Amino acid sequence: MVGVRIDLHTHSTESDGTDTPAELVATAVAAGLDAIAITDHDTTAGWAEAERAVRELAQPGGFRLVPGAELSCSCPDGNGRTITVHLLAYLFAPDSAALVAEQSRLRAERRTRLHEMARHMAADGFPIDPDGLMAGLPPDSPGGRPHLARALVDAGTVASVNEAFARFLGGSGRYYLPRTDTPVHRAIEMIADAGGATVLAHPFATARGPVVSEEVVAELADRGLAGIEIDHPDHDPATRERLRGLAGELDLIPTGSSDYHGTNKTIRIGQETTPPDSLDRLVDRCTGSKVIG
Repeated sequence: MVGVRIDLHTHSTESDGTDTPAELVATAVAAGLDAIAITDHDTTAGWAEAERAVRELAQPGGFRLVPGAELSCSCPDGNGRTITVHLLAYLFAPDSAALVAEQSRLRAERRTRLHEMARHMAADGFPIDPDGLMAGLPPDSPGGRPHLARALVDAGTVASVNEAFARFLGGSGRYYLPRTDTPVHRAIEMIADAGGATVLAHPFATARGPVVSEEVVAELADRGLAGIEIDHPDHDPATRERLRGLAGELDLIPTGSSDYHGTNKTIRIGQETTPPDSLDRLVDRCTGSKVIG
């Protein structure tokens, strides 16, 4: 299995990426990857198109697609606060009633929040059309701040998505609005009940904001968390080493991923990768859906 390249954290236009699901698969194949996971925020809407692309573009047995999603969750940080963490959920049954209901709630709230933020900016004179922004989203897309950031780039207000977040849309920005995330324990349980497995995404990426303590990670492992994302663009070498030790202590599956968003970020697909045996361990835990390819 030497040289096998697997990226288990990518986004398409069904959430906040800029590649369609089919383009995402084509980009991965062109980059020489052997497998990717499609992990759009709070939706499985891109699974079918991505699967069709695998059938059409990849050689049989030569490329694999791991169906998944990224879930935003509220979680105690171990220091008396509640913060947002992200769970990568893999190979769950997409028709699980509890999961469908929760993802529907989250998508609706994200869309309402996005429209309200855009409306506030338009009222303050920014060249943003709130209704046009929403009309341009795929019908089942959750919508999110990157869509508004991209609209600001297209209008010439900012030079990049990162600048839009830094100036206007980040947690301390004037136009930021909060959302109600899924409690992390409930999310882990819902995915397990749907036959899937969860991995804690970029857990110690302090540049993104507050992070959980090692004690919280241990508690999540006790509650059914399967793995932890170690090799991520927002983790420096010392952080990765710390996480590797923690994964070993807690018997968590170590993964690596680019968190690719197309042109919304400068990260290349496959910039970080997952060991093949880690993917095998995840697959062995799951009964909800199958790897494609």
